[in-house]
Amino acid sequence: MSQKVLLLPGDYIGQEIVPEAEKVLARICELYDLDITTESALIGGSAYDAEGYPLPASTLEKARAADAILLGAVGGPAYDNVERDLRPEKGLLRIRSELGLFGNLRPAIMYPQLVDASSLKPELVAGLDILIVRELTGGIYFGQPRGIRELDNGEREGFNTYVYSESEIRRIAKLAFELAGKRGGRVCSVDKANVLEATVLWREVVTELAESYPDIELEHMYVDNAAMQLVRAPKQFDVIVTGNMFGDILSDAAAMLTGSIGMLPSASLNESGQGIYEPCHGSAPDIAGQGKANPLATILSVAMMLRYSLGSPAAADSIEIAVGQVLDKGLRTPDIAGAGEAVVTTNEMGDAVVAALSNVTKTDG
Repeated sequence: MSQKVLLLPGDYIGQEIVPEAEKVLARICELYDLDITTESALIGGSAYDAEGYPLPASTLEKARAADAILLGAVGGPAYDNVERDLRPEKGLLRIRSELGLFGNLRPAIMYPQLVDASSLKPELVAGLDILIVRELTGGIYFGQPRGIRELDNGEREGFNTYVYSESEIRRIAKLAFELAGKRGGRVCSVDKANVLEATVLWREVVTELAESYPDIELEHMYVDNAAMQLVRAPKQFDVIVTGNMFGDILSDAAAMLTGSIGMLPSASLNESGQGIYEPCHGSAPDIAGQGKANPLATILSVAMMLRYSLGSPAAADSIEIAVGQVLDKGLRTPDIAGAGEAVVTTNEMGDAVVAALSNVTKTDG
């Protein structure tokens, strides 16, 4: 059966990294006889420029019909003065909400070839493999009421609502427990239950659900302590599950433990297994059009897409092995290059992964 992948390059370096990932996807389809078709659409600033809205109806229609979506990046300083509801990020938030993409998976994996690129001592990060499971469609980013209002004394006041329902908490915690069962068997639930009532409920629901997963070790940690532990002893974590805002912050912090956010993919899944796959990094306007962007996070996002939405784990394994082989050869984009290492362009890195795929032995997944 043919499967459909929607490509959403987005803005700035998104226009450069998605084509490299598309090349890898095309090659893996040849190697594994996969029937996957692709089409492209606009989102973010590019959509605003063309149609005056960051998520056109045509893009949303194509997204609903796709089995999986590969996204580049959205946003940039050119849109800082655009009306808030029309900014590129609003398109991304809306497509997540419309597709019900409640579960964001963000791995922080230290490739052994890059251990010296981390800002932490090698012994702290060697072998690092953390998976952060972030709730993506609730919490303070979506809670109502929200806004900016003027008080009686003329002073302005900004306000947001942090709210979670039991069902939202249970759904994301279930995903975390199930993923932990395929990994190290440990879940750390991060909250701020000593201050926020919404996370008191979070802790209660996660604790109740843990009874259904007796083989999974559960611990709770306040978010401030979790942030400290990520830079003190990050390898203590296996799976971290947390809400939208805390997950946003902690996953970026965990990403930088690996030396470059340009290496890390992510997945955002709904209950049917459909997902948006994207690199953890942003649109990097400062290097756009210069061939400096690292496409590996987007290429590794293709591997996650094959594993979680397209049912081809062996193909996913092959892409990850190919990336490791390219790094073994010493090929580096500027963000991961050390002294004396060969610096390659975005296009050259993509070509190197495609070439390496031909040498990768197929696994049985």
